[in-house]
Amino acid sequence: MACTTILVGKKASFDGSTIIARNDDGSFESKGAIVIERNKAPKKYKSIQTHVEIELPDFSYRYTSHPNVNVKKKGLWAACGINEYNVGMNATETISSNPLVSGADPLVESKVIKGKKVPGGIGEEDLVTLVLPYIKTAREGVIRLGELLAKYGTNERNGLAFNDENEIWWFESIGGHHFIAKKVPDDRIVIMPNQFGLDNFDFDDAYGKQEGHICSLDLKNFMIKHNLYLGLKGDFNPRLAFGSHSDQDHIYNTPRAWFLLKYFAPKQFKFEGQDADYTPLSDDIPWSFIPDHKVTIQEIKYALASYYQGTRFNPYGNEEGKGKYRSIGVPNTDICGIQQIRTNVPEGIKGLEWASYGGGAFTCCFPVYTNVSQLPDYLVKTGDKVSTNNMYWTSRLIAALTDAHFAKAVIFTERYQNAVFNKSYEIINEYDAKYRENNDEKVLIEANEKILKMVKAESEKTLGDVLYVASNSMKTRFNRGDN
Repeated sequence: MACTTILVGKKASFDGSTIIARNDDGSFESKGAIVIERNKAPKKYKSIQTHVEIELPDFSYRYTSHPNVNVKKKGLWAACGINEYNVGMNATETISSNPLVSGADPLVESKVIKGKKVPGGIGEEDLVTLVLPYIKTAREGVIRLGELLAKYGTNERNGLAFNDENEIWWFESIGGHHFIAKKVPDDRIVIMPNQFGLDNFDFDDAYGKQEGHICSLDLKNFMIKHNLYLGLKGDFNPRLAFGSHSDQDHIYNTPRAWFLLKYFAPKQFKFEGQDADYTPLSDDIPWSFIPDHKVTIQEIKYALASYYQGTRFNPYGNEEGKGKYRSIGVPNTDICGIQQIRTNVPEGIKGLEWASYGGGAFTCCFPVYTNVSQLPDYLVKTGDKVSTNNMYWTSRLIAALTDAHFAKAVIFTERYQNAVFNKSYEIINEYDAKYRENNDEKVLIEANEKILKMVKAESEKTLGDVLYVASNSMKTRFNRGDN
């Protein structure tokens, strides 16, 4: 399992945006960034992994996508994006389950029958491509995906997010064909570390007005039939019913939730000692909470790149317990994608997509305007071989060198991350103003080129700095006064 998700409601964010963010922790798959133009999506989709074939609508909306470069190897895995209606999607977070659910509604598996591979449902490889080009609101994303899940089933357990200017919806699959979804309260943030997350749900609303809750039509009967009401008083906690609290969770998942709650709400709870409200082993860490202050993009990036800084679990520290738990920022984060949908700005500039490639702990995070027909080559022209001509591989190199020489190199990557954020906001402010004067797509294309030109320059400088540190630390280095 992999990935970590953070969702930020509009009253909890620094500028009234809705924000969805996720580390796409993969297998060191090189990622590019592309724009699929309106009505250019294929009319039939075929999964590489499961061979499932799905007829698609005749229309499609323009959207950004972050696919694997080597599609033939494992499939598209588009990861995240924003479409022309300023709807964001980030998919998926692998989530946990339990034997009661798995036995009641098994995952759809691929099978070979008489020498032919029979399709095994849809999964992370497919979801952005099947949903994002066809929706105008976050809520529509939940409905469309729920219908696809009921028809084709899924081969894995997934949680994913949709956002538009007004709402964020969190969607979790249950077994092979069921789902549950909840609107994120505007004043709250959500943390999701590979576990089934929802800890409360209103069936009356889901089967009524659906103001904040949506689920499979038969979910309640499914739960009754399979004895999934696990509350002692017959009350319903989705996490108890559909999730897990295994030993693996306590090493791999719950420590991440603990650290993120500690980071965003340090004043509200006690996190250390025998009378701590929550520890890395707690199974009841809240799915959503009100943060201590309004949350910025920089804080989201820091949180998703974190590795238990300031605790005894820091793998770069010297205390007992270092490296005990799975970090949030890991080297196999192919992309950290942050979809920000802004308000109080013109429609054409509501969508900003922030990205960090190749191991977020030591790499930078930068934005692009999404209402464009093309993206800069430094993002688009990513190959499957190591090269400094694109953002993905340059990021991987910086991260690997910094990790190997942490004590001396980390100062350069910290300065790098700050510099890119500072200059990115400077460019955003400049081009927001330009777009208000002249709402032309060319303005946004120019802005994106300027941002990536800056990012390329800062990245090359930082690569040089950490390479110098690494070179001076080589075992054959010898100084006899002759340099």
